[in-house]
Amino acid sequence: MSGQPSTFDVTTSVNILKKTGATKVWLPVPSLNTSWQKTLANSYSSNGITRIHRDVFEGTLMLFSEFDATVDKPFVEITSRVVTQNRSWEQSDTFKPEHPNALKHYTRSTPLIPTDGIVKTTAAEITQSAPTDLEKVRAIYDWVVLNAWREPKVKGCGEGDVQTMLETGNLGGKCADINALFVGLCRSVGIPARDVYGLRLAPSAFGYKELSAKPDKLQSAQHCRAEVYLKDKGWLAMDPADVAKVMRQETAEWLRSPEHAVVNAVYKGLFGGWEGNWMGFNTAHDVLLPQFSRKRISFLMYPIAEDDEGRLDSYAPDDFQYRITAKEVVV
Repeated sequence: MSGQPSTFDVTTSVNILKKTGATKVWLPVPSLNTSWQKTLANSYSSNGITRIHRDVFEGTLMLFSEFDATVDKPFVEITSRVVTQNRSWEQSDTFKPEHPNALKHYTRSTPLIPTDGIVKTTAAEITQSAPTDLEKVRAIYDWVVLNAWREPKVKGCGEGDVQTMLETGNLGGKCADINALFVGLCRSVGIPARDVYGLRLAPSAFGYKELSAKPDKLQSAQHCRAEVYLKDKGWLAMDPADVAKVMRQETAEWLRSPEHAVVNAVYKGLFGGWEGNWMGFNTAHDVLLPQFSRKRISFLMYPIAEDDEGRLDSYAPDDFQYRITAKEVVV
């Protein structure tokens, strides 16, 4: 995939018209500054007490807003200007080696992505004939594409409970499920891997409706991708979940083979690359939100809010009352 960088202003607006007591809102903020994405600026406004907060464990940025019970209609809005571009296998030829501590961090086990038990034994079976890390990654990518499937009925982006998926044999899910499965299998054979949680911003230049977004209405455009680290290449883009999405939803027929003419381009292109009509927020699992009623959340990709009655439904933007838009700008 080639192409020039694109600059977007991405705006999330929250207007909570009905609430009970004090209210808190947490919004993801782009935390990545890489060769393929830069954050140029963040600006925000609110009628509450609001600040940018950084999670010290993962480095994840978020906007945290507090509204006491006297605030009638809590409001917060943030605009981030980001530069994105396509990624490809060829563009990874020059890279800065990752610090060993970071690589260790991205081979760790987490509650939803364990690296032992059935995850480890499954990965060992998949990669038994693959002597190099690259061949192991290829084998895992192909296995996930052939065995996991897009399940449209799953709420939001899924949860990414890898152990349960493998133990039950139900490998159907959405991006946070399928790409977490890929990440967990890679980690369990010692290959650093991570999910990248983000948002589609614009239509796909390659004509896939399922890999596109409407810039004026991005409330359901959240999408999780993946990366793996190879010693001679650095971090490589991966997205078997989007291959599964094209196979299941791009046409009226469920296309079962990655070699199908409709699927083959993304099957090849999403091993080592992805399109720049997408913005990454962070790579964090098990995120700790300041003053949240629960200890941790699986990932921070959607707006989150709670009042005295509990958490609002992040997957129901009309009830939650948030809106996300993107505008491409010339700089």
